[in-house]
Amino acid sequence: MTNDVSYTTEEIAKLLKISKLTVYDLIKKGELPAYRVGKQMRIDAAELEAYKARAREGRMPPAAAPGPSGSSRPEAGLSPGSRPLVITGQDISLDILAKHLEKQAPGIRPLRSYVGSLDSLISMYRGESDIVSTHLLDGDTGEYNIPYIRKLLVGFPYIVVHLLTRNAGFYVPQGNPKGLRSWDDLAQPGLRIANREKGSGARVLLDEQLRLHGIAPESVAGYAAEESSHMGVAGKVATGEADVGVGIEKAASIVGGVDFVPLIRERYDLVMLKKPDNREWIEAVRRILQSDAFLGELRSISGYDLTETGKVLLET
Repeated sequence: MTNDVSYTTEEIAKLLKISKLTVYDLIKKGELPAYRVGKQMRIDAAELEAYKARAREGRMPPAAAPGPSGSSRPEAGLSPGSRPLVITGQDISLDILAKHLEKQAPGIRPLRSYVGSLDSLISMYRGESDIVSTHLLDGDTGEYNIPYIRKLLVGFPYIVVHLLTRNAGFYVPQGNPKGLRSWDDLAQPGLRIANREKGSGARVLLDEQLRLHGIAPESVAGYAAEESSHMGVAGKVATGEADVGVGIEKAASIVGGVDFVPLIRERYDLVMLKKPDNREWIEAVRRILQSDAFLGELRSISGYDLTETGKVLLET
């Protein structure tokens, strides 16, 4: 191993057999010094070896100690005065938000974590993320996100701000040969589905609809096989490996050989914890969401309804 070797956060997660969110948490605490190359965070091999040596000996640097507010010191290991901000979720709107936030909030260094909605909220509960995106349907009320946020973030002061609304539904082969038009059609004998991973918004949507329509998950072929993105699900349908998948409209417009059947309008919202240290960048996020520059970029992407972007849905 030489001084020229460095790793991405994904590579570190695999080497240490931990989640990528845990890697971000180690960076925030200063236990894994990192630096930015373009949009990517990298960790030198020497720093990884030093961290492993400290862990074996039970030694952790002072930077890992909590500050006065009870939060760890995230700026250690980055450029002086910078503060990493972990933004979870997979939609491209979050990449655009991260770009604007880095420009408009001096000292903030956005880090992107591409995890699903439920895992994102759990990571916020654990203190591993700062801005969480979520699109989780509660089938009993028909409401998005708020029921899950209330249950998972009990005791935390937080603010929920609307990002965008978009269509979700079925990916089907061109021409929709199985004639799939409603959730009830998932009960068709012999139907093969491409599924998302547990904790993703699309997986929660599917599971809620199967429950509401009395369809046993084990009766749907392919239910146990998981893809980690909307593109992966649409790709399985395009190649003929599946007859249907659940996801958002945008992926169908990118993957050839796939048609889209819209079934529901889903709310995609942001959650931020209202800690004293977070006040300034939360205000920066709210300004960005309502800015002409940010909205202009999102309007160039098909399938987004931005009517209520920036609206505060709940504040505790």
